[in-house]
Amino acid sequence: MAKPLILVSNDDGITAPGIRILVEVAMKVGEVVVVAPDSPQSGMGHAITIGNTLRLDKSIALDDLDVEAYECSGTPADCVKLAKHHVLKDRRPDLVVSGINHGSNSSISVLYSGTMSAAIEAAIEGLPAIGFSLCDYGHGADFSHIPEFVEQIIRQAIAHQIPQNIALNVNFPKRSEEPIKGIKICRQAQAKWQEEFDERLDPHNRKYYWMTGSFMNYDKGEDTDEWALVNNYVSIVPCQYDMTAHHAIGRLNNDWEF
Repeated sequence: MAKPLILVSNDDGITAPGIRILVEVAMKVGEVVVVAPDSPQSGMGHAITIGNTLRLDKSIALDDLDVEAYECSGTPADCVKLAKHHVLKDRRPDLVVSGINHGSNSSISVLYSGTMSAAIEAAIEGLPAIGFSLCDYGHGADFSHIPEFVEQIIRQAIAHQIPQNIALNVNFPKRSEEPIKGIKICRQAQAKWQEEFDERLDPHNRKYYWMTGSFMNYDKGEDTDEWALVNNYVSIVPCQYDMTAHHAIGRLNNDWEF
């Protein structure tokens, strides 16, 4: 029986430690092809390259893993598009996985995330997809506690299938002395970033701004990704690209006059 074909991408770039771990885990489950950005693309959201050249080259970054790998000059969404329509044009991936991101993509961060945009682009293309992120922004982030959970989730996704046009947003708590308690299927917490802009001067005495701020969680529910992560669980949130506010259609039809 043929091994499942797994496409791997990310937004931190093909040399990031997280994608190496994800590739190593995915290789235990199936045949792996990697198409990832040639440089960091964090915070790019679902941007695509229009009006500029896209370059796609064989990569040596993962040569020691003996895996077919390509690096792309574009965004994470570009990588998935090129993978499906060019690199794998005669083959259909059984699963697309993105990450493992260096930093959280829980709650509202899913909208800004290049990691999740790669997964959601796959869902748009009708491919089952998962984005993986570790809630640790530290330079020396420790990924060692999560590979077994990554493998478990990948195997479940292949065995039982992800619902059509859905991408799973998986976040792992930062490593601590306490072992991870388990995995919870969650909803996205109602939270946001409260931005501030620090005004500074460059060496030429010209103003520039540096975005800072803090994450504000207004959601007290115990069924959210934020609750799960704070309580040392892995969170899984099923995400869809249809952003229609269906509950608002009736009100607009009833109240608005045209």
